Amino acid sequence: MVVAVSGMDSLSERAAKMKEALQKSQTITDSVVSILGSFDSRLSVLETAMRPTQIRTHAIRKAHENIDKTLKTAEVILTQFDAYRQAEAKILKGPHEDLKSYLEAIDQLRHNIHFFSGNKGFKSSDGALNNANTLLAKAISKLEDEFKQLLALHSKPVEPDRLFECLPESLRPSSESTENHSSGKNHHHEHQNGTLETGGFQHLTLIPPRTLPLLHDLALQMVQAGNQQQLLRIYRDTRSSVMDASLRKLGVEKLSKEDVQKMQWEVLEAKIGRWIHFIRIAVKVLFVGERRVCDQIFEGFDTLRDQCFAECIASSVSMLLSFGDAIARSKTSPEKLFVLLDMYEIMRELLPEIEVVFGGKACNEIRESTFGLTKRLAQTAQETFGDFEEAVEKDATKTAVLDGTVHPLTSYVINYVKFLFDYQSTLKQLFQEFESSGETSSQLATITMRIMQALQTNLDGKSKQFRDPALMHLFLMNNIHYMVRSVRRSEAKDLLGDDWVQRYRRVVQQHANQYKRNAWSKILQCLSTQGLTSSSVGGGSAVSGEGGSGASRGLIIDRFKTFNIQFEELHQKQSQWTVPDSELQESLRLAVAEILLPAYRSFIKRFGPLVESGKNPQKYIRYTAEDLERMLGEFFEGKTSNEPRR
Repeated sequence: MVVAVSGMDSLSERAAKMKEALQKSQTITDSVVSILGSFDSRLSVLETAMRPTQIRTHAIRKAHENIDKTLKTAEVILTQFDAYRQAEAKILKGPHEDLKSYLEAIDQLRHNIHFFSGNKGFKSSDGALNNANTLLAKAISKLEDEFKQLLALHSKPVEPDRLFECLPESLRPSSESTENHSSGKNHHHEHQNGTLETGGFQHLTLIPPRTLPLLHDLALQMVQAGNQQQLLRIYRDTRSSVMDASLRKLGVEKLSKEDVQKMQWEVLEAKIGRWIHFIRIAVKVLFVGERRVCDQIFEGFDTLRDQCFAECIASSVSMLLSFGDAIARSKTSPEKLFVLLDMYEIMRELLPEIEVVFGGKACNEIRESTFGLTKRLAQTAQETFGDFEEAVEKDATKTAVLDGTVHPLTSYVINYVKFLFDYQSTLKQLFQEFESSGETSSQLATITMRIMQALQTNLDGKSKQFRDPALMHLFLMNNIHYMVRSVRRSEAKDLLGDDWVQRYRRVVQQHANQYKRNAWSKILQCLSTQGLTSSSVGGGSAVSGEGGSGASRGLIIDRFKTFNIQFEELHQKQSQWTVPDSELQESLRLAVAEILLPAYRSFIKRFGPLVESGKNPQKYIRYTAEDLERMLGEFFEGKTSNEPRR
């Protein structure tokens, strides 16, 4: 119990001490709070006292910042004005002395305009902007003049010899034909330094390479100034006249259909040959060269580049194509077919270059005009085939072929057909213009067969002019044999085929047989025994036995007389006839000899002794078989009537 009381007293003491300690702590806390409150009050008073000073300090700092900003802006503006004055000085001097500095000045002027356009808050910005724009307009105007002068300075018509020298060796005219165009060795030396060979053709330098970058820079500034139309006009007016003049110097003429119709064929044919040469030079040399000039001057401006090129060459292309178009639209005639094919061939040859050189939307009309001419040439050539076939069939020339030889029409038509086969590849392309089947070889075969048939029909008609049936058949034999032989020796054989050749060879043989029948049947009757009897005629004696077979001497003498007269007439007449082919001539003589000589030998053997037993036998038996054979060797040689016999 005592222990418990003692413990509680101890606890009470500790509690009392803790209370006392807490009271002291509270007192200290109150004191600290009081002190801190006093500091806060004093700081508030101090802050209130310092606020005006802080406001003045901030204002001063902002003022300094504004001053710095204003100074920097003023420095930029002054720099722009200084740059403007420098640009103005260079521009007022003009571009001719120092083009590079002039172009740099224009660039600087554009920077000035951009600056003042974006900083219109300044008092003088509007005035500065107006001045800069005015100066830029003057600068661009001077630039246009410089572009025009520089382009004109290097835009001279190209002499023909320079164009010729850009051609492959095989296409160059001979020295005799070009000497009038030559301007001497010095020019030749310049040309050697002014061309670049690529393949068979050389590049023609129309404007010096060192000048092209300057023209490009000038064009760039004009485009940036929005002066594309002025640039186009200057380029077109300057270069177009150069292209036209170059072609005129070469010999190109602008001709109409009426002009072509009035020309003699020989003159026209020569002009067509030159035109084929000229258009190759124009497309592959002159226009290619001009295209390169445009590509370099207007690099980066595709639409403007193509438009400048198109307008520059439009007049020249029109001049070139006008002649071709006049030929294609003029009246067709057989002799024009091959020059039409030549013209069509060159247009086809140039199509790849035309596609490239005249590329771009601006050249659409030029491309279409060249394609249109190609199509018209093909159309006219195809129409000429039909006209030729009809002309052959209806040919009514009265050319006399009295000796039965090959008619001029036959040789003309055959040569015509031969020439056609020289153009096989061209004709295949031509037929493809109108046919999608692709059977171009059969088309050429069909046309050739129709022409041959038309020729045969005409020859049949012409043969009716001969009164002598034998000569009529000789004429047909000669002409159809000429057709067959010509086909067999040409590419036409593969196209027409062996059947065609064999069929017409049979026709030749038929006419040869008809010739023999009509020419020799009558004289062969003189050598037959028909009509010979044993009765005496005119006091002549009859001879019997193996030799005479009962024939009267008078009848035999009459037969020999008749034979002599007829053979001499045949010899005189048929030695004037002609079989121009030596093989055919010899085979026909042999065919006659095979029927005549055996009959004559047999007649002589059988009845000769009857005549020889009387007076003057040589008067009646004038010829031996060998004499006849020799005289047959003179047949078909086309001798004149006064020409002595061999």
